Amino acid sequence: MSGGPLGTAGGGPDGTGEAANDLERTRELRSAVRCAVVLLALLLLADWGSGRATLWRTALWSALAGLLFAVLFPARVSAGGNWIASRGLLREHRVRTDLLVSVRCLDGVSRRLVLRDRLGGRVEIDPEVLVRHPQLWARLDEGARKADGDGLLLCGGTALRHIARRVDREIVRAVFAASGLE
Repeated sequence: MSGGPLGTAGGGPDGTGEAANDLERTRELRSAVRCAVVLLALLLLADWGSGRATLWRTALWSALAGLLFAVLFPARVSAGGNWIASRGLLREHRVRTDLLVSVRCLDGVSRRLVLRDRLGGRVEIDPEVLVRHPQLWARLDEGARKADGDGLLLCGGTALRHIARRVDREIVRAVFAASGLE
């Protein structure tokens, strides 16, 4: 792995890949573990304090804490030549960026960017990952431009332009901060 937040993780169709979100993902993973452990400890402490602690209740609370961990588990986003992937707890979802047909931004408790390709692939990622890692954005943008140029990208231009502006703002902010002009 390189010294920065992005590391090389070969594994793409062309042998290249960028494992993104390493530093933030590690922090998010620790937070998910911490939340699950705190929940389990509080539930067990409440059971012990009320005198209702039993083996089956401990198993139930452990399962509940495991479920919380599964919900909070952060996805690992990676990209390579004409693909972007999101690996969750159980599966990896991958799309071909040069074959994108739609890009939608879903609002809700957490914003999600939903990418669909011509081959039926579907990936949901947090747009903040793209903002924090311009290298990932560059891979996605390169493929999306090709798909748009080929007439495949039917919807999503607005969402992509919005993310591009945010990425550009963050790059400018980082340059100013590095040069002491902030």
